[in-house]
Amino acid sequence: MATVHPTMITFIIPAHNEARLIAQTLASLHAAARDVNEPYEIIVVDDASTDTTSAVAMRHGSRVVQVNHRQIAAARNAGAGHAQGSLLVFVDADTKIPGAVLDAAVDAVRAGAVGGGARARFDGHVPLYGRALAWLWLRLQRLFRLASGCFIFCTRQAFQAVGGFDETLYAAEDVVMSRRLQHLGKFVIVQEMVVTSGRAVRSHSGLEALRLLAGFILHGPGFFKTRHGPWYDQRRDDPDPAP
Repeated sequence: MATVHPTMITFIIPAHNEARLIAQTLASLHAAARDVNEPYEIIVVDDASTDTTSAVAMRHGSRVVQVNHRQIAAARNAGAGHAQGSLLVFVDADTKIPGAVLDAAVDAVRAGAVGGGARARFDGHVPLYGRALAWLWLRLQRLFRLASGCFIFCTRQAFQAVGGFDETLYAAEDVVMSRRLQHLGKFVIVQEMVVTSGRAVRSHSGLEALRLLAGFILHGPGFFKTRHGPWYDQRRDDPDPAP
């Protein structure tokens, strides 16, 4: 078991074939951590990548944990198992975190929150259906205080108390985690926004998105107990990749 540092922040990044984008994410985390002036570490959980994800991560100052789950909840939990920090910050490999977001998250925890998340906006051009989904999610997020998986944070104590992310789910684990943490204590969605890749909505059709949304509405998170949709399909090329 990892030795716990009482003031350290641990960033945990689940990654599968993310060599193209992860360097930008890591650079943003180093800059954000310098802004808050707290000790930190970055753990990249390389989940069965076949590209140079691990090499890129190590070149950019990360500790790499190798797993073969092909499941995002299990990858997140594996990273937490190696964490030394008392504050766990889970970040997607294609998401840039401004210093103001991390600062707000740290302030929230110091004020007594057990965890929280941030609002997000997509990079680059996003099709109309993607903009509509983003609009809907932001309102649901505000109404129900739900964190997006691209940025969710919690204290180590809270993470252990709720048993980590639900490994029976292949998606929507962030929604379930948000609800579990809310039952434990104060859960905060900070006002500052992260920037996440819009590749999922650019690379998939509105019909595919509608099918996933309908499944979630009809069946709840249980709809994702198998590998549905774009998260686990063979990734298509992003037609409008951000620089």
